Amino acid sequence: MGTQAQVVKLATSQGDIRVALDAEKAPKTVANFLQYVKAGHYNGVIFHRVIDGFMIQTGGFTDKLVQKPTRPAIPLEDKSGLKNERGTLSMARAAFPDSATAQFFINVADNSGLDAENTRDGRGYAVFGRVIEGMEVVDKIRATPVAAQGMFQHLPTTPIFINKATVESKP
Repeated sequence: MGTQAQVVKLATSQGDIRVALDAEKAPKTVANFLQYVKAGHYNGVIFHRVIDGFMIQTGGFTDKLVQKPTRPAIPLEDKSGLKNERGTLSMARAAFPDSATAQFFINVADNSGLDAENTRDGRGYAVFGRVIEGMEVVDKIRATPVAAQGMFQHLPTTPIFINKATVESKP
């Protein structure tokens, strides 16, 4: 991370998580994420996919499991040199590489299988930041009980919210 990394605070119902964004290595992804933060998109979304030992995902759904509208998808920045390591943020996407919009996940383990060089099609998941404060909150979320509900296979049984996401500053 360069010294000019922007910091975003995710005030969750489990505590605060601060993340530093790497605009130098993932400029389009960071710009996209910041647009959603500044627009208030993440305020009130839930963590809808929590897989202990893998990752926690958020950014798309309300507590009523309604998907929030998004802007157009962005190009995949998966060749940045950033790795899907414990504590990093990556964009969630569909099978199509350039399909990321607002959803993102925090790796709770080293997930090198998500890095471009280790995938079958050579397309990975774009890392764009790292947790700099609040990994204990991430660990609390990853350990929460989950159940299948409709299309959600790993939904926390008690909703966990991002109450508010704000751009704080440069660290």
